[in-house]
Amino acid sequence: MAINYAAKYAKVVDERFRLGSLTAALINNNFDWLGVKTVKVFSRDLAKLNDYKTSGSNRYGEPDELGNTEQEMSITQDKAFTYTIDAASEQDTNGTMEAGATLRENIDNLVIPALDTYRLGVIVAKAPTKGNVSGGSHIITKAVTNANAYEEFLACQEVLDDDKAPQGGRIAVVSPGYLNKIKLDEHFTKWGDMATKIAINGIVGEIDGVPSIKVPTSYLPEGVDFLITNPLATTSPVKLQEFRINYNAPGISGALVEARVRYDAFVLDKKADAIAVHKSAAAA
Repeated sequence: MAINYAAKYAKVVDERFRLGSLTAALINNNFDWLGVKTVKVFSRDLAKLNDYKTSGSNRYGEPDELGNTEQEMSITQDKAFTYTIDAASEQDTNGTMEAGATLRENIDNLVIPALDTYRLGVIVAKAPTKGNVSGGSHIITKAVTNANAYEEFLACQEVLDDDKAPQGGRIAVVSPGYLNKIKLDEHFTKWGDMATKIAINGIVGEIDGVPSIKVPTSYLPEGVDFLITNPLATTSPVKLQEFRINYNAPGISGALVEARVRYDAFVLDKKADAIAVHKSAAAA
């Protein structure tokens, strides 16, 4: 004789972990995309510094018309997802398939990580290979160990200083692997400032006075140990956030969930010197 054992489903849903946005502190909202897809920003060129002459004409030098440059920022990212939840599924699963809850989970685990990853990719890609003042590269490639993790962070700070990047407002994004190494670096543990202040979501402390955010390795481009940036350098508009739950969709008994998000990220040409990136030697 077969015996059918009783079963009971819990009302608690085993939801995925979610981090929330980790890049909000890295961007500014100084530009307005309201009603447009593209924003253009001008920057001014600099004059040539001459030796003054005490005789003849044009004693200040040969005057040239001061020029400018134009940067065009057009939104390119247009993402969407959709799914259905049958009315019976929503009724007979202890409320765990409620459409609003499923939409929230997808926003947290699809949209926000995609936006964070995209922003970090843009910032890393815009790190200059030749600084405007020093002419040096803002990308350092070297293997990080428990003995040199702090030294490599200071090297990136030096690159920024040499190109006159503002010292105030700097913020670092670090991988878990790099953070572990710097915690084991005696140079850092003896002299570094690893405060446990949590002033911004995700901040794990300070390195050389720079607030640091730990992100999953998968959020960073391959081989990147950490980066230092300043919100003055990057703007990231979210042009459209459209989330719908339609209970009257033709041909569907239940809910049709639809979502669309338009966004992008742009590093201002004249402020890219505020970005420094450290990559592992294997990424070279």
